[in-house]
Amino acid sequence: MSVHFTILGSGSSGNCAYVETDESRILVDAGFSPLQIRKRLAALGRTPENLTAILITHEHSDHISGLLGLADKFHIPVYCNRGTQDGTVWAFKTKWESKKTAALAGLDGTAHLRAKIDWRLFDTGSGFEIGDVAVETFSIPHDAQDPVGFILRTAAGNIGFATDLGHVTKLVLDRIRAANVLVLESNHDVKMLQDCPRRSWALKQRILGRHGHISNATAAETAAQIMSAGLKQLYLAHLSRECNKPELAQHVMAEQLHHIGANHVRLQVAAQDVPCETLSL
Repeated sequence: MSVHFTILGSGSSGNCAYVETDESRILVDAGFSPLQIRKRLAALGRTPENLTAILITHEHSDHISGLLGLADKFHIPVYCNRGTQDGTVWAFKTKWESKKTAALAGLDGTAHLRAKIDWRLFDTGSGFEIGDVAVETFSIPHDAQDPVGFILRTAAGNIGFATDLGHVTKLVLDRIRAANVLVLESNHDVKMLQDCPRRSWALKQRILGRHGHISNATAAETAAQIMSAGLKQLYLAHLSRECNKPELAQHVMAEQLHHIGANHVRLQVAAQDVPCETLSL
């Protein structure tokens, strides 16, 4: 079995990853415009028309902004829980009402929005299959309706997603230990965030809170807690443009990996503007 994995982009302005197996072609989140997602897939020689499914972690705009344009136009099933569906429908309804454009007239009803997408709802903590991929879901602490992380189990290895979490729970640790490839949030440097003049005190408190985002240091501690011989690739994701630097996030994690003797782990920082190199499992 061949599995190919590409982070199409990750950061505060948009998040999207692509997983391809023999039978399935899956997006995890759709946080860029449909045009941007098409361009980034095209760089891999892929098109949205051939997608099998879209998985959504939660309803914040940097994870769903391209969802409707893709799922409706290309009839792609969307997998999420009920809370994320409700939050997504509300987000698009609010966006349309604020624009009040003729082109969007008549598209402001939540029933209409629910009908436009082929929703495949799951209960948080449950599992399901998409072709040859077994998807496991788990709850994460973030200020959304019902945010989740994913473990995608394939015959070639397991891919884990744990981003947008304010603290790392025992449940999260237990679930992501199974990952051979892990996408882990490393959102900010605490001092850079505290000193940032463009962030309000309230926003800083939200980010630092138990339902906000984890720092470079917390990401490094998390890696140490879940480390195993099975973890081969670690991506640092969802970096803040203003309150972090890729080289800083890389340095903090690299030091931790060296300290615990995890020299077998390949480390990469995901970028906002360009896709990562495709990883083949």
